[in-house]
Amino acid sequence: MKKILFVLLLSASIYSQEILDKVVAIVDNEIILQSDLTGQVAYVAAQRRLDPNNAELKEQILNAMIEEKLLYAQAERDTIEVSNEQIDQQLDYQLNFFIQQYGSREKVEEVYGMSIEKIKRELRDDVRKNLMAQTVQNMKFGNLQVTKREIEEFYETYKDSLGQIPERFHIYHIFVNPTANAELKNKARDFAQSIIDSIKNGADFAEMAKKYSEDPGSKAQGGDLGFVKRGSFYPEFEAAAYSLRNNEISAVTESPVGFHIIQTLEKRGQTIHSRHILIKIKPDEDSDLNAITKLNGIRDSVLKNDKPFSYFAQKYSDDKQTNFLGGELGTFELSQLDKNLFEIVSKMKKGEVSYPKRLQVDNLTYGFHIVKLADRIPAHKPTLENDYEELKKLTEFSAKQKLYKEWIKEIKENIYWEIKE
Repeated sequence: MKKILFVLLLSASIYSQEILDKVVAIVDNEIILQSDLTGQVAYVAAQRRLDPNNAELKEQILNAMIEEKLLYAQAERDTIEVSNEQIDQQLDYQLNFFIQQYGSREKVEEVYGMSIEKIKRELRDDVRKNLMAQTVQNMKFGNLQVTKREIEEFYETYKDSLGQIPERFHIYHIFVNPTANAELKNKARDFAQSIIDSIKNGADFAEMAKKYSEDPGSKAQGGDLGFVKRGSFYPEFEAAAYSLRNNEISAVTESPVGFHIIQTLEKRGQTIHSRHILIKIKPDEDSDLNAITKLNGIRDSVLKNDKPFSYFAQKYSDDKQTNFLGGELGTFELSQLDKNLFEIVSKMKKGEVSYPKRLQVDNLTYGFHIVKLADRIPAHKPTLENDYEELKKLTEFSAKQKLYKEWIKEIKENIYWEIKE
């Protein structure tokens, strides 16, 4: 759902440049434009191979957009807040999905006619609103529990129409990030410091940015980022930028994307006009080869049964979200896997460990990983004995859908909304 939403937001941004806009709906203090609706209809129609001119499809999507706005309005009334970190994570996750789909960062920028950084800035507010809408919904239904009896009743009622549970794959991995190399980080930091030294000795900031900055969104403008609201940049960047006096230049400042040299030009309350030079931490061929060699050694040790896969994941994996779990990624259907994992596990047998493969984590980070297929569960008809947890999820989903319809009806009675003719 999150991936689809991001595609819809991007689609709308393109269509809005091509269509004479008009307001098609008003929800509280928000509006829905014809371009927004047309973009989402076009995307869904293309994905499902439907006629984009189908009136019923347009009505369904417009109603879904209205409900999204209603949830956001309810979130505002409930004073729901989401952090900059949550927004950044969501943007990075979705942009990584696009990079994998289109094949490269450059292709995404070509398709949407703007840099990755600008895409993130353009969509940041929409992503914030969507996260607020998701949060208020999760607060309402996130703790819903169903009883064993309800699960059994659901199964007996729908077992003939449930169909098959698709083949599933239980996956672990160990990830090694070449840029974690301290020598590489020091090299990038030292280069950034040399640029600061040059500027202090009279070099022009804008010219140095045009020559050395690795931020494609601001490089051509001499690093100029314009006036931007607080919360639009990484926290480390903002902490440095807001602490500077006008025209003062920062020390080398590290963020998740690399090292920054920042100059604050002007501050106006919660907005700031700054420029920067970005120096990324770039792995070289040796660091890539070292990562691959390290993973091959781990793979050999696992196959020799020296120690379990989980031991090596906890000790060596640079994936901080899974290493403490022994590298466990979870259980997935093939359709839920990204291109990288699909190509690996679809050819594996239970218990096998793959050779090292490159993994693009997000638009700026990559590494190499080995994958273990802990289990491969064939497609089958669900039963209470073998698929209780899956049936529990389906029962909960059904119960939430019923409650959601009642709740949306109540919200529609309390928050102003209107479809314009």
